[in-house]
Amino acid sequence: MRRLLPVLLALLLTCATLTAPARAGTAREVTYDQYSLMVDGRRIVLQSAEFHYFRLPSQELWRDVLEKFRAAGFNAVSLYFSWAYHSPAPGEYDFGGVRDVDRLLRTAREAGLYVIARPGPYINAESTGGGFPAWLKTVPGRGRSFEPGYREAYREWLHRINPIIARHQVTNGGPVILYNAENEYQVNTDAAYMQDIQDQARADGITVPITTNDCCDAGSWSSTWATGPGAVQIPGVDDYPQSFECANPGLWGPWGEGLTEKLRDDIPVFAAEYQAGAIDVGNAGYDRCRELTGPAFMKFFYKNNLIQTGATMFSYYMGYGGTNWGWLAQPNDVYTSYDYGAAITEARRLTPKYDEFKRQGYFLEAVAPLAKTDAVTSPATSGNAALTTVARANPDTGTQFVLVRHADRAATGTDSATLDWAAPDGRYQVPVQVKGRDAHVLVAGYDLGGQRLAVSTSEIMTHAAIGGRDVAVLYGTAGSPGATVLRYPSQPSVKVLEGAVRAAYGGGELRLDYAHDGLARVLVTGGGRRPLLLLIGTDEEAARFWRASTAAGPVLVRGTELVRSATLRGDVVRLAADTVAGEVEVFAPPPARRVEIGRTANRDAVRVTRTASGSLLGVTRAPAAAKLPELTGWRARAEAPEAAPGFDDSRWTAADHTTTTSPHPPRTLPVLYADDYGFHYGNVWYRGHFTATGAETRIDLNAITGLRGNYLVWLNGRYLGSAAGGVQADSGDQSTPPNPDPGPGHFDVPTGLLNPGADNVLAVLVANMGHNDDWIADDLRFKQPRGLVAASVGGTPIAWRIQGTAGVDRVRGPLSTGGLYGERTGWHLPKYQDRSWKEAAPATPLAPGVTWYRTSFELDLPKGQDVPVGLRFGGDPSPEYRVLIFLNGWNVGQYGADIGPQREFSLPAGLLDEHGNNTLALAVTAERPVAGPGPLGLFAYGNVRGGP
Repeated sequence: MRRLLPVLLALLLTCATLTAPARAGTAREVTYDQYSLMVDGRRIVLQSAEFHYFRLPSQELWRDVLEKFRAAGFNAVSLYFSWAYHSPAPGEYDFGGVRDVDRLLRTAREAGLYVIARPGPYINAESTGGGFPAWLKTVPGRGRSFEPGYREAYREWLHRINPIIARHQVTNGGPVILYNAENEYQVNTDAAYMQDIQDQARADGITVPITTNDCCDAGSWSSTWATGPGAVQIPGVDDYPQSFECANPGLWGPWGEGLTEKLRDDIPVFAAEYQAGAIDVGNAGYDRCRELTGPAFMKFFYKNNLIQTGATMFSYYMGYGGTNWGWLAQPNDVYTSYDYGAAITEARRLTPKYDEFKRQGYFLEAVAPLAKTDAVTSPATSGNAALTTVARANPDTGTQFVLVRHADRAATGTDSATLDWAAPDGRYQVPVQVKGRDAHVLVAGYDLGGQRLAVSTSEIMTHAAIGGRDVAVLYGTAGSPGATVLRYPSQPSVKVLEGAVRAAYGGGELRLDYAHDGLARVLVTGGGRRPLLLLIGTDEEAARFWRASTAAGPVLVRGTELVRSATLRGDVVRLAADTVAGEVEVFAPPPARRVEIGRTANRDAVRVTRTASGSLLGVTRAPAAAKLPELTGWRARAEAPEAAPGFDDSRWTAADHTTTTSPHPPRTLPVLYADDYGFHYGNVWYRGHFTATGAETRIDLNAITGLRGNYLVWLNGRYLGSAAGGVQADSGDQSTPPNPDPGPGHFDVPTGLLNPGADNVLAVLVANMGHNDDWIADDLRFKQPRGLVAASVGGTPIAWRIQGTAGVDRVRGPLSTGGLYGERTGWHLPKYQDRSWKEAAPATPLAPGVTWYRTSFELDLPKGQDVPVGLRFGGDPSPEYRVLIFLNGWNVGQYGADIGPQREFSLPAGLLDEHGNNTLALAVTAERPVAGPGPLGLFAYGNVRGGP
């Protein structure tokens, strides 16, 4: 995804009649025309949500997120594949453990989701290097081009990842339905590069359509390369109309109408990345980002795309954001949490945004004519010019879809009008009302199962044939008027089971008038059609419904926190559902008369009764309380022996290069860039030896660390102070001129500290915060060095050695650890023996340098429940220190030092042992004497029965 221009996200909205991914071994054909994608000739509206497996390093939880996508009506997931995550060094690739993308793609298929595969090579995603491995910075040849060097490197990556993707394609019985080449690439139009990516994909067995995502609201790429070398089959557009000003959630579409464009006449309209959250640019917190891009935004912009542009392919960024654990983040406006204000929080909790995705997603899944529509004349809004309409119709069925919204997108009031609607079944005068930044998609001339819906001013959420009758869920804004007209050959019998609904029949039409208030139930029988149960509610009531498929037909469920799936065995409906104490209502085919909830043999039997609606109604049990221990028994130990003059650095790497492939020439020699010596992530130590003359009075250093990085300096074991590391020049997204003085630090030499004529040792600890993206395909930006870039002690020659991480952690990967002494010697690992450490709480005063704290705690969370656990820091983070947080050896976050506003850190199951012993380790780097972080405690984000 892109950042800080009118482009950056994708999560999902539409789905016509769902063609589920095939079971293994069942090959299918993927085609398309100007309207939509087709699988074996059956049209689908593709609804995708973005998910980054590398931001959730717990295979057990991948299924949870993917099932939640599917439960919201999504039929696809968009997956970036991060080159950096899999490749610690040239020629080295790891697809095991949390990097097992084979398992990821199998899990997506099992969850019932198609996959948009996005292997880059460049992905951005606010990840370090934009997904490029840091070792690529030392490879000649400009990134994101066809130049030799880079070409050989990216081909190697593609030939590793492409075969995995290929064997999981829809055409091979798997879930992959689209292959995305590169990412927002129109910033640099190297046609040979784009063509080569596609050629490599085809050579590696990719047969599904190839797409790409053009940024900047279509930019110039597709108009330049609509045909010929480099052009993809289905280009799509990225749209981010809300920018990322989370501190001002009332801001409304500053970057335009946000309408996805039709890029060619022969392809469907593809919203390849559409905003579904925001980067927290101003450190306002992700709850504000969720408000900025909340349900009102979703209703207005997403429904505009559906009706004004006729889009049938949607991908929303993000569906679930996750965590920038370890050194995954690039050094810009992101911190540990990548929650993104998404519909599903970092801790996997559902939000009101999820409800809106579900309302829209179920509609797109249920109403098949949406997959093929043309623009038609829209009905007039009589009596109020404040409202406007746009319409489309299916050319085969005649079904009409009308978008009703305020003419002024900044409107905040409530306006009512009468819709003068020339629908397929006649002309109708029906009331409409729009409250503020809302929008409604109304349907007319639709065969709703066995019914004929002439017109309705309630929106359709879903409908299904259950037990020989049609059950439909309609909804509208609370308090707004509604009218639904159904056609019958003869007068039907109408029974209002609940709510205030007025019914009138005449001229072959049954008209129902009502206000959207709570949940009304209307049973219609006779009239020459099969029975119909209408459930008419508010937005909030509609969101309580879930739809699941069984071999015996669909099931609707009202209540519960989530329904993942359902089965019907004999007379028992079994729901895989997440529940708290509350009402549950099941609409299921006969002979269902019992309900059980749970995945295993230990299912809960729910005592139910039959309602007048024909449903089964019961009450679910509350989850058992989850007890979390206090964090006590801390032990502490200071490190940084590297600062001592007598420390043995003879095995460190000599930093003696006089040349570099970096486009940034060093300010002094030798070259001290950390990447040039194979140290790419996290903290790096330097030790410089020099023979002092005694006349040296000042040490001059310069470092590039990325945003929020710093470095600490010692001379002959005495701490001299710290300085902020440099960042790239503030030149926006368009250029990155070299910064001649990126991160200066000047340190006076204390009198008497030098040893004239003898060896003196300068020790420097540099905290590197990740690597620049390559958004503008500019090596000055991407290949900007990390670490020291200049060093001088009055012109005296210095012999340097450098040390970073001790090696790649084969379990956690190359991004988990850096070069602190404690990391190199295993102080962060759970089995490390710390009995000799002194007892001390993290809140005790700190000396400058690095201090480690460790403690262990036992967990025994209730089985059969989902209790996401987090770590909370009390007080405010200090700019005087930074904390690396390790859980059972995993670097799960960074706190303090103005890194961001975050005080709570997710401890995901899988990394966290929910039924055993866990170890927390904190590496606290202080720039000056300061009170340490604390107090610290565990907390639960939520607690439900069920879970993944």
